[in-house]
Amino acid sequence: MTATWCVNLLRKRRFWRETCRTLTLVRGLANKSDDGWLRSMFAHNVDARKDAHSNLLSKKETSGLYKIQFHNVKPECLEAYNKLSTEVHKELHNDADYPCEVVGSWNTWYGEQDQAVHLWRYYGGYPALTECLNKLRLNKSYLEFRKERSKMLISRRNQLLLEFSFWNDPVPRPGPNLYELRTYRLKPGTMIEWGNHWARAIKYRQENNEAVGGFFTQIGELYIVHHLWAYKDLQSREETRNSAWLKEGWDANVHYTVPLIQSMESRILIPTASSPLQ
Repeated sequence: MTATWCVNLLRKRRFWRETCRTLTLVRGLANKSDDGWLRSMFAHNVDARKDAHSNLLSKKETSGLYKIQFHNVKPECLEAYNKLSTEVHKELHNDADYPCEVVGSWNTWYGEQDQAVHLWRYYGGYPALTECLNKLRLNKSYLEFRKERSKMLISRRNQLLLEFSFWNDPVPRPGPNLYELRTYRLKPGTMIEWGNHWARAIKYRQENNEAVGGFFTQIGELYIVHHLWAYKDLQSREETRNSAWLKEGWDANVHYTVPLIQSMESRILIPTASSPLQ
Protein backbone atom coordinates (compact mmCIF):
# COMPACT_ATOMS: atom_id res chain seq x y z
CA MET A 1 0.00 0.00 0.00
CA THR A 2 2.81 2.36 0.88
CA ALA A 3 4.52 1.77 -2.47
CA THR A 4 1.26 2.33 -4.40
CA TRP A 5 0.56 5.51 -2.47
CA CYS A 6 4.03 6.85 -3.33
CA VAL A 7 3.60 6.11 -7.06
CA ASN A 8 0.23 7.89 -7.16
CA LEU A 9 1.72 10.90 -5.38
CA LEU A 10 4.54 11.14 -7.93
CA ARG A 11 2.05 10.95 -10.79
CA LYS A 12 -0.04 13.77 -9.32
CA ARG A 13 3.03 15.98 -8.89
CA ARG A 14 4.08 15.33 -12.49
CA PHE A 15 0.56 16.18 -13.74
CA TRP A 16 0.44 19.53 -11.90
CA ARG A 17 3.96 20.40 -13.03
CA GLU A 18 2.99 19.90 -16.70
CA THR A 19 -0.24 21.84 -16.18
CA CYS A 20 1.66 24.84 -14.81
CA ARG A 21 4.04 24.79 -17.77
CA THR A 22 1.10 24.76 -20.21
CA LEU A 23 -0.58 27.70 -18.46
CA THR A 24 2.66 29.68 -18.57
CA LEU A 25 2.94 29.06 -22.34
CA VAL A 26 -0.69 30.12 -22.89
CA ARG A 27 -0.18 33.38 -20.99
CA GLY A 28 2.84 34.12 -23.16
CA LEU A 29 0.81 33.60 -26.33
CA ALA A 30 -1.97 35.80 -25.02
CA ASN A 31 0.46 38.62 -24.29
CA LYS A 32 1.77 38.52 -27.87
CA SER A 33 -1.60 39.17 -29.43
CA ASP A 34 -4.10 41.91 -28.79
CA ASP A 35 -6.89 39.55 -29.82
CA GLY A 36 -5.86 36.87 -27.36
CA TRP A 37 -4.59 33.34 -27.89
CA LEU A 38 -8.01 31.70 -28.37
CA ARG A 39 -8.95 34.03 -31.20
CA SER A 40 -5.61 33.41 -32.89
CA MET A 41 -6.43 29.71 -33.09
CA PHE A 42 -9.34 30.41 -35.48
CA ALA A 43 -8.48 33.67 -37.22
CA HIS A 44 -6.04 33.70 -40.15
CA ASN A 45 -3.89 36.70 -40.89
CA VAL A 46 -4.21 37.80 -44.52
CA ASP A 47 -1.51 39.89 -46.13
CA ALA A 48 -2.97 43.18 -47.33
CA ARG A 49 -2.61 43.77 -51.08
CA LYS A 50 -1.66 47.20 -52.26
CA ASP A 51 -3.40 46.67 -55.61
CA ALA A 52 -5.85 44.37 -57.41
CA HIS A 53 -4.48 41.14 -58.85
CA SER A 54 -5.41 42.28 -62.36
CA ASN A 55 -3.26 45.40 -62.01
CA LEU A 56 -0.33 43.47 -60.57
CA LEU A 57 -0.32 40.86 -63.37
CA SER A 58 -1.47 42.65 -66.51
CA LYS A 59 -0.26 45.20 -68.96
CA LYS A 60 -2.13 48.49 -68.97
CA GLU A 61 -5.81 47.91 -69.65
CA THR A 62 -5.72 50.59 -72.36
CA SER A 63 -3.56 48.29 -74.49
CA GLY A 64 -4.29 44.86 -73.09
CA LEU A 65 -8.09 44.37 -73.05
CA TYR A 66 -9.22 41.39 -75.12
CA LYS A 67 -12.39 39.47 -75.81
CA ILE A 68 -12.45 35.79 -76.72
CA GLN A 69 -15.54 34.28 -78.32
CA PHE A 70 -16.48 30.61 -78.54
CA HIS A 71 -19.21 29.90 -81.09
CA ASN A 72 -20.58 26.37 -81.45
CA VAL A 73 -21.85 26.15 -85.02
CA LYS A 74 -24.32 23.76 -86.59
CA PRO A 75 -22.12 21.28 -88.52
CA GLU A 76 -23.87 21.91 -91.83
CA CYS A 77 -23.42 25.69 -91.42
CA LEU A 78 -19.72 25.96 -90.59
CA GLU A 79 -18.56 26.89 -94.10
CA ALA A 80 -21.27 29.54 -94.50
CA TYR A 81 -20.54 30.85 -91.00
CA ASN A 82 -16.83 31.26 -91.78
CA LYS A 83 -17.58 33.12 -95.01
CA LEU A 84 -20.08 35.47 -93.38
CA SER A 85 -17.87 36.15 -90.35
CA THR A 86 -14.85 36.85 -92.55
CA GLU A 87 -16.70 39.56 -94.47
CA VAL A 88 -17.95 41.36 -91.35
CA HIS A 89 -14.71 41.01 -89.39
CA LYS A 90 -12.74 42.54 -92.27
CA GLU A 91 -15.04 45.56 -92.33
CA LEU A 92 -14.73 46.16 -88.57
CA HIS A 93 -11.02 45.41 -88.54
CA ASN A 94 -10.30 47.98 -91.27
CA ASP A 95 -12.73 50.66 -90.10
CA ALA A 96 -10.79 53.29 -88.12
CA ASP A 97 -14.05 54.42 -86.53
CA TYR A 98 -14.06 51.27 -84.39
CA PRO A 99 -11.26 51.08 -81.77
CA CYS A 100 -10.96 47.28 -82.05
CA GLU A 101 -9.28 44.69 -84.20
CA VAL A 102 -9.41 40.96 -84.86
CA VAL A 103 -6.28 39.32 -83.44
CA GLY A 104 -7.12 35.85 -84.71
CA SER A 105 -9.96 33.62 -85.90
CA TRP A 106 -9.90 29.84 -85.92
CA ASN A 107 -11.90 26.65 -86.23
CA THR A 108 -11.27 23.91 -83.69
CA TRP A 109 -9.60 20.86 -85.22
CA TYR A 110 -9.08 18.82 -82.04
CA GLY A 111 -11.25 19.60 -79.04
CA GLU A 112 -14.86 20.72 -79.24
CA GLN A 113 -15.90 20.13 -82.83
CA ASP A 114 -17.59 22.61 -85.20
CA GLN A 115 -16.46 25.46 -83.03
CA ALA A 116 -15.23 28.91 -84.06
CA VAL A 117 -12.89 30.90 -81.81
CA HIS A 118 -12.29 34.63 -82.23
CA LEU A 119 -9.87 36.84 -80.31
CA TRP A 120 -10.42 40.64 -80.35
CA ARG A 121 -8.30 43.48 -78.99
CA TYR A 122 -9.78 46.79 -77.78
CA TYR A 123 -7.49 49.80 -77.87
CA GLY A 124 -8.47 52.05 -74.99
CA GLY A 125 -9.73 49.45 -72.51
CA TYR A 126 -13.32 49.40 -71.29
CA PRO A 127 -14.25 52.80 -72.80
CA ALA A 128 -13.25 51.43 -76.23
CA LEU A 129 -15.32 48.31 -75.64
CA THR A 130 -18.36 50.43 -74.74
CA GLU A 131 -17.82 52.69 -77.71
CA CYS A 132 -17.79 49.71 -80.09
CA LEU A 133 -20.91 48.25 -78.51
CA ASN A 134 -22.84 51.51 -78.84
CA LYS A 135 -21.81 51.98 -82.47
CA LEU A 136 -22.65 48.40 -83.44
CA ARG A 137 -26.14 48.79 -82.02
CA LEU A 138 -26.70 51.48 -84.67
CA ASN A 139 -24.95 49.59 -87.49
CA LYS A 140 -27.73 48.12 -89.66
CA SER A 141 -25.36 45.85 -91.58
CA TYR A 142 -23.98 44.40 -88.37
CA LEU A 143 -27.47 43.84 -86.95
CA GLU A 144 -28.39 41.93 -90.12
CA PHE A 145 -25.22 39.89 -89.75
CA ARG A 146 -26.13 38.95 -86.17
CA LYS A 147 -29.62 37.92 -87.26
CA GLU A 148 -28.25 35.72 -90.04
CA ARG A 149 -25.50 34.32 -87.81
CA SER A 150 -27.99 33.32 -85.10
CA LYS A 151 -29.55 30.83 -87.51
CA MET A 152 -26.20 29.02 -87.75
CA LEU A 153 -25.32 28.79 -84.06
CA ILE A 154 -26.04 26.18 -81.40
CA SER A 155 -24.57 28.25 -78.56
CA ARG A 156 -22.03 30.98 -77.90
CA ARG A 157 -20.11 32.44 -74.97
CA ASN A 158 -17.43 35.03 -74.44
CA GLN A 159 -14.93 36.26 -71.86
CA LEU A 160 -13.13 39.55 -71.32
CA LEU A 161 -9.42 39.01 -70.84
CA LEU A 162 -6.36 40.90 -69.69
CA GLU A 163 -2.92 40.17 -71.03
CA PHE A 164 -0.15 38.92 -68.74
CA SER A 165 2.57 41.57 -68.54
CA PHE A 166 5.40 39.07 -69.12
CA TRP A 167 3.91 37.39 -72.22
CA ASN A 168 4.53 38.23 -75.86
CA ASP A 169 2.14 40.60 -77.63
CA PRO A 170 0.02 38.61 -80.12
CA VAL A 171 1.12 40.14 -83.42
CA PRO A 172 0.22 38.94 -86.94
CA ARG A 173 2.40 36.13 -88.24
CA PRO A 174 2.65 34.33 -91.58
CA GLY A 175 1.65 30.72 -91.94
CA PRO A 176 0.97 28.01 -92.26
CA ASN A 177 0.72 27.27 -88.54
CA LEU A 178 -1.39 25.26 -86.18
CA TYR A 179 -2.37 26.95 -82.94
CA GLU A 180 -2.89 25.42 -79.54
CA LEU A 181 -5.12 27.13 -77.01
CA ARG A 182 -4.39 25.69 -73.58
CA THR A 183 -7.00 26.66 -71.01
CA TYR A 184 -6.36 26.30 -67.26
CA ARG A 185 -9.03 26.61 -64.57
CA LEU A 186 -7.13 27.64 -61.45
CA LYS A 187 -8.09 27.30 -57.83
CA PRO A 188 -9.46 30.66 -56.57
CA GLY A 189 -6.75 32.77 -54.95
CA THR A 190 -3.83 31.27 -56.90
CA MET A 191 -3.52 33.69 -59.83
CA ILE A 192 -0.65 35.70 -58.31
CA GLU A 193 1.32 32.52 -57.60
CA TRP A 194 0.67 31.29 -61.15
CA GLY A 195 1.88 34.59 -62.58
CA ASN A 196 5.03 34.58 -60.44
CA HIS A 197 6.05 31.13 -61.69
CA TRP A 198 5.24 31.77 -65.35
CA ALA A 199 7.04 35.13 -65.35
CA ARG A 200 10.21 33.11 -64.82
CA ALA A 201 9.23 30.11 -66.97
CA ILE A 202 8.15 31.82 -70.19
CA LYS A 203 11.80 32.15 -71.23
CA TYR A 204 11.94 28.35 -71.62
CA ARG A 205 9.23 28.51 -74.32
CA GLN A 206 10.61 31.16 -76.68
CA GLU A 207 13.20 29.17 -78.60
CA ASN A 208 11.00 28.29 -81.60
CA ASN A 209 8.88 31.47 -81.50
CA GLU A 210 5.96 29.35 -80.32
CA ALA A 211 4.64 31.73 -77.63
CA VAL A 212 1.81 33.86 -79.07
CA GLY A 213 -0.04 35.30 -76.06
CA GLY A 214 -1.05 34.71 -72.46
CA PHE A 215 -4.31 35.95 -70.93
CA PHE A 216 -6.49 35.64 -67.84
CA THR A 217 -10.21 36.30 -67.45
CA GLN A 218 -11.52 39.51 -65.98
CA ILE A 219 -15.23 39.05 -66.78
CA GLY A 220 -16.98 35.75 -67.42
CA GLU A 221 -15.80 32.55 -65.76
CA LEU A 222 -13.06 33.69 -63.39
CA TYR A 223 -9.63 32.25 -62.59
CA ILE A 224 -9.29 31.06 -66.17
CA VAL A 225 -5.92 31.30 -67.94
CA HIS A 226 -5.45 30.97 -71.70
CA HIS A 227 -2.04 30.30 -73.26
CA LEU A 228 -1.87 30.53 -77.06
CA TRP A 229 0.95 28.74 -78.91
CA ALA A 230 1.87 28.39 -82.59
CA TYR A 231 3.50 25.37 -84.24
CA LYS A 232 4.24 24.37 -87.82
CA ASP A 233 2.48 21.04 -87.29
CA LEU A 234 1.72 18.49 -84.57
CA GLN A 235 5.16 16.91 -84.86
CA SER A 236 6.79 20.30 -84.31
CA ARG A 237 4.54 20.77 -81.29
CA GLU A 238 5.71 17.49 -79.77
CA GLU A 239 9.40 18.24 -80.38
CA THR A 240 9.13 21.79 -79.03
CA ARG A 241 7.33 20.71 -75.87
CA ASN A 242 9.79 17.86 -75.27
CA SER A 243 12.76 20.18 -75.67
CA ALA A 244 11.47 22.37 -72.83
CA TRP A 245 12.08 19.51 -70.41
CA LEU A 246 15.77 19.57 -71.29
CA LYS A 247 16.09 23.13 -69.95
CA GLU A 248 17.00 23.45 -66.29
CA GLY A 249 14.16 25.14 -64.43
CA TRP A 250 11.22 24.05 -66.60
CA ASP A 251 10.55 20.98 -64.45
CA ALA A 252 10.35 23.22 -61.36
CA ASN A 253 7.73 25.42 -63.02
CA VAL A 254 5.56 22.40 -63.80
CA HIS A 255 6.06 21.04 -60.29
CA TYR A 256 4.87 24.23 -58.61
CA THR A 257 2.04 25.19 -60.99
CA VAL A 258 0.28 21.83 -61.39
CA PRO A 259 -1.13 21.94 -57.81
CA LEU A 260 -2.74 25.32 -58.64
CA ILE A 261 -4.89 23.80 -61.42
CA GLN A 262 -8.43 22.48 -61.03
CA SER A 263 -8.77 21.35 -64.65
CA MET A 264 -7.20 22.02 -68.03
CA GLU A 265 -8.08 21.73 -71.69
CA SER A 266 -6.21 21.79 -74.98
CA ARG A 267 -7.65 22.85 -78.35
CA ILE A 268 -5.82 22.54 -81.66
CA LEU A 269 -6.97 25.38 -83.90
CA ILE A 270 -6.77 26.01 -87.64
CA PRO A 271 -6.77 29.70 -88.64
CA THR A 272 -9.46 30.94 -91.00
CA ALA A 273 -8.43 32.51 -94.30
CA SER A 274 -8.79 36.06 -92.95
CA SER A 275 -7.09 35.56 -89.58
CA PRO A 276 -4.11 37.89 -88.94
CA LEU A 277 -2.51 34.95 -87.14
CA GLN A 278 -1.84 32.44 -89.91
